Amino acid sequence: MLKKIYLIRHGQTYFNVRGIVQGSGVDAPLNDVGHQQAAQFHAAYAHTPFQRVYMSTLMRTHQSVQPFLDAGLPSEQHRALDEISWGHREGTRITPEEDIEYHGLLRAWQHGDTHLGLPGGESADDVAARQRPFIDEILRGRPDEDTILVCMHGRAMRVLLCQLLNYPLSAMDLFEHRNLCLYRVHYTGSMFSVRSFLDTGHLC
Repeated sequence: MLKKIYLIRHGQTYFNVRGIVQGSGVDAPLNDVGHQQAAQFHAAYAHTPFQRVYMSTLMRTHQSVQPFLDAGLPSEQHRALDEISWGHREGTRITPEEDIEYHGLLRAWQHGDTHLGLPGGESADDVAARQRPFIDEILRGRPDEDTILVCMHGRAMRVLLCQLLNYPLSAMDLFEHRNLCLYRVHYTGSMFSVRSFLDTGHLC
């Protein structure tokens, strides 16, 4: 069984441009650039035989795949795909003081302390735990779907890629991301492999 997963991050939002933390608690829409990115991705992959598109519960992922929805592609939204909750930082502009806290957490994750999170937010372990039922569903519950599109968020995408590729969560920062970037992952029935890494060729 070969399953092809096209994994994209949402398009650009005004909050992305302004350096404001969104996480799962800020439901920001795409800006004009983000809508253009969505149109460019659709133009490049409209003829890919997706059976379904999966997205988070947040508006920016829905808008990023709206051209596919308008074309009638079946869809589902899953909280499992939501961005990590950054707790008390959500909705605030990045400042040097917050950067110290944020980068301290990233260093802790890199050292394996993935159970830690910002005050009021989720840990990397929390995100991984809520993603596992979704992974099981797409791999075992939908055998008729061999080509799917998944739209989600940067940090949550890093966690998901670690789980699919059997990397420790401490390695998640190996998976870079940009707005409307694509990771194409194949599953052969026993293991995953990455066929496209941080692909933004469709945005040229």
